[in-house]
Amino acid sequence: MTEEFSHPVKAGQIKTQPQEFRLAANEAERDALAQRFGLVSLARLEGHFKLKHERSGIIGAELAMRATLTQTCVVTLEAFDAKIREETVLRFVPGALMRHVPGETEDEEDITPESLDSPDEIPYANDIIDLGAALAEQLALALDPYPRKPGASLPEAASDNSANPFAALGARIGKKS
Repeated sequence: MTEEFSHPVKAGQIKTQPQEFRLAANEAERDALAQRFGLVSLARLEGHFKLKHERSGIIGAELAMRATLTQTCVVTLEAFDAKIREETVLRFVPGALMRHVPGETEDEEDITPESLDSPDEIPYANDIIDLGAALAEQLALALDPYPRKPGASLPEAASDNSANPFAALGARIGKKS
């Protein structure tokens, strides 16, 4: 799969001194990403990476992401503008060092409280880290899967509790009181 927004960096060039990279998607890249993520438009996507070598080819990264986009409200089906400002910590790990537990498939992972607090690990190969792909992935993670326009609410008819399997129980308990 080709990336809509690619910015390759050689991991080997990240030595003792941290390095900074600023990325901004151009119009064609933003249009392609908007289509990929089901957005009406993506007016801005920028990322500021601070990379530092940790050990054994592992590159730690701090990312400050800024995005301006237009989404479709799931309630009103109207387009509305949104801004995303997020800061996150990532770790780029050589593919050969990625943890795989024998007997588990690559899709299975044990989720522990410690794993939720640790940085996301992104594998890389051939000494190439794709900062553009990482930025696009972070945008995808930051998007609300059910975007609502500010002030939008479901109509009263859609809020009917009769579809709730516990509505009958609630009605019975309410009658006894």
